[in-house]
Amino acid sequence: MSSSPVARHLDEVRQRIAKAAADASRDASSVELLAVSKTFPAEDVRAAFNAGQRAFGENYVQEAVAKIAELADLRSEIEWHFIGPLQSNKTKVVAENFDWVHSVDRLKIAQRLSEQRPDGMAPLNVCLQINVSGEESKSGVAPDEALTLARQIAALPSLRFRGLMAIPEPAATLDEQRAPHRRLREVLDALRADGLELDTLSMGMSADLEAAILEGATMVRIGTAIFGARDYSH
Repeated sequence: MSSSPVARHLDEVRQRIAKAAADASRDASSVELLAVSKTFPAEDVRAAFNAGQRAFGENYVQEAVAKIAELADLRSEIEWHFIGPLQSNKTKVVAENFDWVHSVDRLKIAQRLSEQRPDGMAPLNVCLQINVSGEESKSGVAPDEALTLARQIAALPSLRFRGLMAIPEPAATLDEQRAPHRRLREVLDALRADGLELDTLSMGMSADLEAAILEGATMVRIGTAIFGARDYSH
C-alpha cells in the first residue's frame, strides 16, 4: 500500500472507527467509512482509492460532476454519495451521476430524483435528512415530521430508501455529542417499528465519529481527518 499522506490518514481514521466500534461492542465492519472529498482534487480521491477507499461524499454538484468525469476510469468501483443541500434545479444531474443522496429533506426533491433517475440504472439510494438539533440554519425535517415524509419517499419508484442522515451542531464533550446522535437513532427505531426496512444511520464526522458510533452510526462521513483542512478560497 502506498504511504501517501491520504493513505496514512485513512489508516488512522480506520483505527479510530475500529476502537469506537469495540467500545460500543460492535463489529468494526458494521460501520462504513464515507470519505468526504469536497473541495479536494481528483488526485486526492485517487490516492484514497489506491489505499482501499471506495465510497466518497461530495457537497457541490458542479465540482462533484467534474471530479466524477475526471475519475471515469474508476467509476465502476467508486460509490459516489451526494451529501450537500440539494436544490430542485440540480436534482437531474445528481440523479444521473450519483449512487446515494443523503440530503433529501422534502418530498419534492425525492419525487424529482425518482422521476429523473435514468432507466437502466440501479435504484438511487436515499436518506432522509433530519434536523436533530433544531437549528434554523440547517436543512432537514423535524424529527416529529419524519414518519409522514418517510412513508411518502419509501413509496417512490427508482429510489431505495435506506435510512436517515443528520449534521448535529458541534458539541464539546462526548456526552453532549452523543445526545443528538441518540435522537437520530430513536427516529430510525420509530420508522422501523412502523414497518419501514431501513439499514442506514449516516451520522458522525471527523470531530464526533466516536459519539456517533456509540449511538449506532452505520456510516460516518469523514473529510478533514483524511484529506486535511479545507481551503474554500477557490
